[in-house]
Amino acid sequence: MKTFQKIAIPVSLGVLGLLILNSCSVGIPKGATAVQNFNADRYLGTWYEIARFDYKFERNMDNVTATYSKNPDGTIKVDNKGYNYVKKEWKQSVGKARFVNKETEARLKVSFFKPIWSGYNVVDIDENYQYALVMGNSLKYIWILSRTKEIPESIRQRFLEKAKRVGYNTDELIWVKHN
Repeated sequence: MKTFQKIAIPVSLGVLGLLILNSCSVGIPKGATAVQNFNADRYLGTWYEIARFDYKFERNMDNVTATYSKNPDGTIKVDNKGYNYVKKEWKQSVGKARFVNKETEARLKVSFFKPIWSGYNVVDIDENYQYALVMGNSLKYIWILSRTKEIPESIRQRFLEKAKRVGYNTDELIWVKHN
């Protein structure tokens, strides 16, 4: 019995550790590249969610925004809000983001439920920081963001083509309503 415990306990802890590490994936999808020469200060402020996949944590939500601001410790406060049109109530989730490497590379990790971190990769942004294409750590997560409630067709097509080249099925995107 003692031999079993000597083996079972470390193996169980190892498996648990791997599960936790796997849930903290801050990678970037194969074929995607984060924006270089990124200016975090220009990225701060409010963004409207234009499109996304149907995530459990955003299901039935319209009028979704993300507001980014600097925390005193240099991390970025992430304040997500949206209206659940089924439950007829506003939802809010506040988290924290930090850079994976350097601040000039738009690869971040974000956490709403510590100690779980997820990848947040800005892979395309216009020169005026008005429109952004954000990919998670896998092909399950993608967002198209805008400083306004709409996005020009040329930017929309640019982002969709880039997402398709990386491997996203853009037919599954939900186009968020804003009123």
